[in-house]
Amino acid sequence: MTTTTEIIQAACPECSASVEFTRTPLNGEIARCAACGAELEVTCRSPLRLELAPEVEEDWGE
Repeated sequence: MTTTTEIIQAACPECSASVEFTRTPLNGEIARCAACGAELEVTCRSPLRLELAPEVEEDWGE
């Protein structure tokens, strides 16, 4: 029996390269573009949309 894995793709908003997932990603999931190295956040699952992930800022307990 042959098992096929469906590849789900979306374009990187930074460099337009194809970012591939082997399963449906979750909203808020972080992925990295293999072409430019940008950290991307899944903002919509249908249709799949990626945006640059927000920078993590220091809290310093404030």
